[in-house]
Amino acid sequence: MVTLTIDGKTVEARDDMTILGAARGVGIDIPTLCWMKKINDIGACRVCVVEVEGEERMAAACNTTVREGMVVRTNTPAVVRARQTNLQMILSEHRSECTSCARSETCALRQLCADFSIESLPFAAISPKGEWDEDFPLIRDSSKCIKCMRCVAECEKVQHCAVWDFTGSGPHMKVTVKDGQNIDAAGCALCGQCITHCPTGALTARLDIPKVMNALSDPDVITVVQVAPAVRAAWGEGVGLAREEATPGRMAAALRALGFDKVFDTDFAADLTIMEEGSEFVEFMGSDKPRPMFTSCCPGWVRFAKLHYPQFVGRLSSAKSPHQMMGAVVKNTMKAAADEAGKSLFVVSIMPCVAKKYECDVPQLATEAGRDVDAVLTVREFDRMLKMFRVDCGALAETPFDNPLGLSTGAGTIFGRTGGVMEAALRSAVFLITGENPDFSTCDTTAATPETPWVTKELDVAGTPVRIAVASGLGNTAKLLDAIEAGEVDLDFVEIMACPGGCVGGGGQPISFNEELASVRAENLNSLDEADTLRYSHENPDVQKLYADWVDKPLSHTAHEWLHTDQEAWDI
Repeated sequence: MVTLTIDGKTVEARDDMTILGAARGVGIDIPTLCWMKKINDIGACRVCVVEVEGEERMAAACNTTVREGMVVRTNTPAVVRARQTNLQMILSEHRSECTSCARSETCALRQLCADFSIESLPFAAISPKGEWDEDFPLIRDSSKCIKCMRCVAECEKVQHCAVWDFTGSGPHMKVTVKDGQNIDAAGCALCGQCITHCPTGALTARLDIPKVMNALSDPDVITVVQVAPAVRAAWGEGVGLAREEATPGRMAAALRALGFDKVFDTDFAADLTIMEEGSEFVEFMGSDKPRPMFTSCCPGWVRFAKLHYPQFVGRLSSAKSPHQMMGAVVKNTMKAAADEAGKSLFVVSIMPCVAKKYECDVPQLATEAGRDVDAVLTVREFDRMLKMFRVDCGALAETPFDNPLGLSTGAGTIFGRTGGVMEAALRSAVFLITGENPDFSTCDTTAATPETPWVTKELDVAGTPVRIAVASGLGNTAKLLDAIEAGEVDLDFVEIMACPGGCVGGGGQPISFNEELASVRAENLNSLDEADTLRYSHENPDVQKLYADWVDKPLSHTAHEWLHTDQEAWDI
């Protein structure tokens, strides 16, 4: 430990701490822009500069280590002027079109400029917008890049894809796609984590609101919307609702206020996924197929496997993701009535994910009814639409989802957090094997966290040992896959989610600068599960009715046509 003085306050800190860490430990706020804890502490933006007594130059607080007797000043006029100048330098290469920027409300650069009263730009003009494939689900505008390197660090150190790189140095440095490739050839899993960690509008998801608006405006179109489990844990953040106000019932009412004809719950399809995937797993356990079987609900994970670990693609469950299952069910059960009325169906998915925009375009996922999901909106786009339509979400009375595709169980709800798919699957898989519902404690997987590369457990299911693992985040996933390939772990069933913490930390969720909210949102989902009267997917009466009326049984011929896919045949 060392003792130093920060703004006249005596502070004790570990000798390996930075000035930033020591200051925040005693409640002294130092602004940052490029810094990411444990991931990006390069001191590039110089927004965190402070005065250190006895030193001629100001120090970057984010990567300057404390020392015994150090005297630091964080709020002198000279420090403020230096931060203002550094922000002006950053703005000199940033296209500041804030009024039309998707990140105008959540841009960390804009907020800092407001805080430091930046009212003039005395330096050189900005660079022009670079070329980009505007059809790709992830969009980059190089003229808004501030060279903070956060995307580079997140993609390489956390998500293992290393899509982003940089060339040049000093004022000539710029962030690029690695090796000068087009983005669609660079190994991008479309997890969207670079988007949520970008402090400006340099990285965004493709805007699909116009496509949805066209459908809502067309009297000859029946618009159907579905909402993923993780959305209910985060949608209120973007419209100023407290978590206790942002209920699923109020979310359903908000979607009706936008004009959708039918409002369904993807949680229903999550229950349906469990019936198919759980049944598939029971069959798998009785086979001699190579272990383990992997979940297939996350298109970011599926895309990552195809691009980086193709040797495992054949072990993916053939079950489609829940929103694709829902799209297939809607298109195939409602098509005849729509045709009779002279109308077409348009299915919209509200997802916490960028990869879902790619997934709905995969031709191998379409059924005979045609494209099953017509558009995917992120939670951020959903919140923007609520503002566009001037929906006062807090004043809405709660309404239920439409039936028969709106009823779900707690097992479907926990799909949105890491370990949730595994737990939901085991709740029903144990029943399918034993005929009895298990105690939740026998299949709990909540020990899985972003801080642990993976979590393993061995369960006893009617005398049969079942070895499971759960991982979230693609960096953690890579470590687990390497261990499996090296024979270091023997497993039967593995759940993978591309985003740290699962869909609650998805790349399409609302953005809060330098705040990781996955665990908070996961607790929200756990509370909804605990409060639900139905907590096993196989007990969902509407799922049972769907099988009785349309699909026959899990893994039936119709089930395979509607609800399963050949993972190896996908276009990427």
